[in-house]
Amino acid sequence: MQVKRVVLNSRPGKNAEPSPGNFRLEETTLAPDLPDGEVLVRTVYLSVDPYMRCRLNADTGSDYLGPWQLSECLDGGGVGVVESSRCSTHTQGDVVTSFNWPWQTHAVMRGDALQKVDPRLVDGHLSYLLGAVGMPGLTALLGVREKGHVIKGANQTMVVSGAAGACGSLAGQIGRLDGCVRVVGICGSDEKCRVLVEDVGFSAAINYRREDVSAQLQDSCPEGIDVYFDNVGGAVSDAVIAQMNKDGHVILCGQISQYNKDVPYPPPLSDETQKILQSQNITRERFLVLNYMNKTEASLLELSQLVKSSQIKVLETVLNGIENMGNAFCSMMKGGNIGKQIVKISE
Repeated sequence: MQVKRVVLNSRPGKNAEPSPGNFRLEETTLAPDLPDGEVLVRTVYLSVDPYMRCRLNADTGSDYLGPWQLSECLDGGGVGVVESSRCSTHTQGDVVTSFNWPWQTHAVMRGDALQKVDPRLVDGHLSYLLGAVGMPGLTALLGVREKGHVIKGANQTMVVSGAAGACGSLAGQIGRLDGCVRVVGICGSDEKCRVLVEDVGFSAAINYRREDVSAQLQDSCPEGIDVYFDNVGGAVSDAVIAQMNKDGHVILCGQISQYNKDVPYPPPLSDETQKILQSQNITRERFLVLNYMNKTEASLLELSQLVKSSQIKVLETVLNGIENMGNAFCSMMKGGNIGKQIVKISE
């Protein structure tokens, strides 16, 4: 079988933005005979995510993520359908997903590396398995629950940066459902601000590209900020932390503004911001969803119910074709997506 795949063509370097030229589309051949324990899958959707930026480097700086290798097929979150199987746990037609799905139109994978999924979990919207009812949803839900300390009736205000992205758009909605009386999003365009307020239910939204973030935060958060879901780091986060209340909580989820720089993760804070954290007794602990995998099953079921009942609205940006994987990744890194960035590979 002739299949298309995406391989790593070149590395952008630790201090540079990735470009579509770092990715290369190739054709390859799959052997006709399946080994025992393996299945042939047809890829339906693939995911691109900010964490992948470190995998473009020869050294990821992480002990749980290996680098992508030059001229080898890339991988990440994916969902697809079993076309043939020599594995007792999977049969033809099964919907399956994996965090290590090859960027190929078809692939031969070990059955024990795939998780079988009931499409009813997402009302047939299989792309949601890579977003709201997948890793971004888990990150948002568990991040808010484990690190946010949201208390119903406590009159809390939450701010979310990267608020129109896959994780941020969900985190703000979960914060509101869990009891925050005000949820304010920070994002990079007027259209994203509109979507957050009118479509998703945020109290207010700030366009950091053209507005004074500090001044807008004062207007939008008159009683200060209690919970900050941080996806971006840098100057935006300094501005938010400067207005946080005593005993507040920073959910340190991501630092996308720093990912194209050769700095450790999480990047060091300015002395001034560090002093604010200490004087105000604000917690800022790194959040890694992999540390809470024992809560995955129950959390995914809860996310499924929240989505199916329309208590959470799902935002997606979809590109078509495996040839657009590099374009989708680079666009996502520059904020070109609203909600989860997905690439549709087949019907």
